[in-house]
Amino acid sequence: MVAELAQRQSTIERVGAEILERQPEFFTVPEHPLKPMLLRDVAQKLQLHESTVSRAVNGKYLQTDFGVFELRSFFSQAVNTDQAGNETSVDEVYKKIQTYIGAEDKHKPLSDQKLAERLQGDGLKVSRRTVAKYREKLNIASSSKRKRF
Repeated sequence: MVAELAQRQSTIERVGAEILERQPEFFTVPEHPLKPMLLRDVAQKLQLHESTVSRAVNGKYLQTDFGVFELRSFFSQAVNTDQAGNETSVDEVYKKIQTYIGAEDKHKPLSDQKLAERLQGDGLKVSRRTVAKYREKLNIASSSKRKRF
């Protein structure tokens, strides 16, 4: 039993160290940007099974000077590649969508197509359907429902 606990602790520490190595900007930059990072990548680097890493981060938290974060939150579910081939985490796309909608004219809200065009203007390849899916995940109503008269 003691050996199992020591192994679990070691796994959590190794995963935590890998998070720190792959996400240094999160801890040093005030906006706390996250780079794309998949469970699979960390599992391969640490020579563990992906499900082991998943269990290791589930329900575990990291305390920082600026808040407490679940270890799972450092992993992207998917990755968006921009037109230059650079990767952006889905979380960054979510933030951009929220920013655009927060700053829109409430009398003429941005459609999903307009949001997709703005994201493409930022160099991100995101389709209208993807924008709609992300907007719904963020619990943001469609443009017709956001419109104020």
